[in-house]
Parts: sequence; structure tokens; C-alpha cells
Amino acid sequence: MARRSNVPKNYQLIWDAVSQIPLGKVTTYGEVAQLAGLPGQARLVGYALHNLPHNTKVPWHRVINAEGRISLSNLDGLRDLQVKLLRKERVLFIKERTSFSKYGWLQNLTKQSRRRV
Repeated sequence: MARRSNVPKNYQLIWDAVSQIPLGKVTTYGEVAQLAGLPGQARLVGYALHNLPHNTKVPWHRVINAEGRISLSNLDGLRDLQVKLLRKERVLFIKERTSFSKYGWLQNLTKQSRRRV
């Protein structure tokens, strides 16, 4: 993805990391932070995704929380949109959770980093 001059460097790193998530897979905010070289910055991932340009091609909807749930509220309809986009990719939710064993991408990345500590 081409770097935009008016975008914080960390946001660009995060957007580039999210762009790598394959169709039909999900990962966590923490795993994206790890992949972007920003360990421990899961909240920053949320801020960066919130600040994506409109009509972006970055698959923001593939990032969910560590419990396998969608973190967005539905006040603006984004939660429903995220569910719709993931269902379109055949990612299923049961009782508002998805299975990392079936749909997870890089789920071992954060586990490996925790072992090193």
C-alpha cells in the first residue's frame, strides 16, 4: 500500500498488516499490532482502523477482539456491516463469537511472543 504523507507512520504500518489478512480469516487487534512491529499496541490498532479513509480496500472487518467477538458498537451500523462482510466471506458467528481454530489467522503469533517474556 502506498504511504500517504498525512497519515501517522504507525497507522500505515497497521493498515499494511491488516491488508495481509486473507479472505475468510480473522485475527485480533493484538496480533495485528505484533505483525506491524508494535507489540502491546492493540488499542492503537483500533484507532488506526477507525481512521481509515472512506472506501478503503483495507479489510478492516477481519480484525476482531481476542474473545472472538466484534468490538464495534452498532450505533452507526458498523457492527452489522462487519458481521455482513465476514458472513459474505463465510466466517460464521455462533452466539456472537467466531472460532479462531477454524477462521483464525496468525493466532499463534501472540502466543509465541508471550512465551519469550
